[in-house]
Amino acid sequence: MNILVTGGTGFVGSAVVRALLARDRDSSDSVRVLARRDSPRGNLDGLPVEIVPGDITTLPSLRAAVAGCDEVYHVAALYTFWETHPGDSFRVNVIGTHNVLRACKEANVGRIVYTSSVAALATPHDATPVSETTPVNPSRIVGPYKKSKYMAEQVALKFAASGLPVVIVNPTYPVGPRDAKPTPSGAVIVDFLNGRMPAYLDTGMNIADVDVVAQGHLLAARSGTPGERYILGGENISMRTMLAMLAEISGLRAPRVRLPARPLLPLAKANAALCRITGKTPRMTPDTIRMALHPMYFDSAKAVSELGYEARPAAAALEKAVRWYADNGYARRVRVAAANG
Repeated sequence: MNILVTGGTGFVGSAVVRALLARDRDSSDSVRVLARRDSPRGNLDGLPVEIVPGDITTLPSLRAAVAGCDEVYHVAALYTFWETHPGDSFRVNVIGTHNVLRACKEANVGRIVYTSSVAALATPHDATPVSETTPVNPSRIVGPYKKSKYMAEQVALKFAASGLPVVIVNPTYPVGPRDAKPTPSGAVIVDFLNGRMPAYLDTGMNIADVDVVAQGHLLAARSGTPGERYILGGENISMRTMLAMLAEISGLRAPRVRLPARPLLPLAKANAALCRITGKTPRMTPDTIRMALHPMYFDSAKAVSELGYEARPAAAALEKAVRWYADNGYARRVRVAAANG
C-alpha cells in the first residue's frame, strides 16, 4: 500500500506519519510525505519515509505525489490567528484542499482522510459541548483562519457528495511532542513555562493528545463513513484548570488573576494595529479574544462510538508537551512531574 501524508513535517502530520509507521503493515507498504523545499524536516528525522517535494497550492506537484497512492491523509494547513499576508489562510486551506482532493479524484485514490478542525464547527453559545450535528451559523465564524477551515470543509463535503471516498476529522486542541513552531495552542504552554502569563482569560477548551488524535486519523481511514465528520478530542477543561495542571507538572506557579475577555477586545485591536506597523506578532489578537468569549468545548462521542476512538484526559497530554518543550530548549529548566491520569 502506498500512502501520502500532506503536512507530514508539521505537528499533527508528523504524528500521523509515526502512527502509520507503527501500525502492522506489509513490508511493501510505503509512506510518502509531501513537503515544500523549505519545510523543516526535524520531525521526520530517522523515519523511513519518502520525501516528495511539492506544495498543496500547486496542482501539478500534487498530481505527481498522489500518483499510485491507495490512501491520502491531507493534514497540511495554515494554522494561525495572525495572517502575515491577507489571504494566506484562504490560499492554503481552501484552494490547497481543493487541489489535494482534485488530484486524489483524478488518481482514483481509494481512501482520503481530510484533517479539518473544530474551527469549522459551530461556535458554542455557552459551556454545552458542540457536536458534529450542532448547526453552524457561518455569520458567527470569527477570523480568516476559522472561515477558511469552514470553507475548506465545505469543499471536502462537495467532493464526498460527488463520490470521492473522503472522511473528515475535526481535531480539537492537540498538544504534545514535536510542536516545533509552536502552534497557537502550544504557544500558551510555552508562555506559561517562560513566565509570560501574569493573568489568564476566563475561557475553556478541549485538550487532546496529539498522538491519540493521530490514531484517530487511522481509525477514520479504516472505519469512517465517507462524507461524515468526526471530532477527535480529549477533555473539556477551563483555562484555570489547564494552568493548574501545568503548574503541578512543571513546579511553576499558576497565575491567579482571571481576566474577562470582552473588556480586552479594544486593547487587542489597538495592539494588532501597532503590530501591523512594527511587523511583530501579537500574543493576543482580536480573533483570539472573540473566541475566548465562549468556552470551546466539544463532544467526541461519535468518533468513540463509530471509530473506536479513545478520548483521553488532558493531564497526560500536557505532561508530554511540557517534557518536550523543556527537553528542546523552548523553556527555562522546569521540574517535569508525571501527570495524574
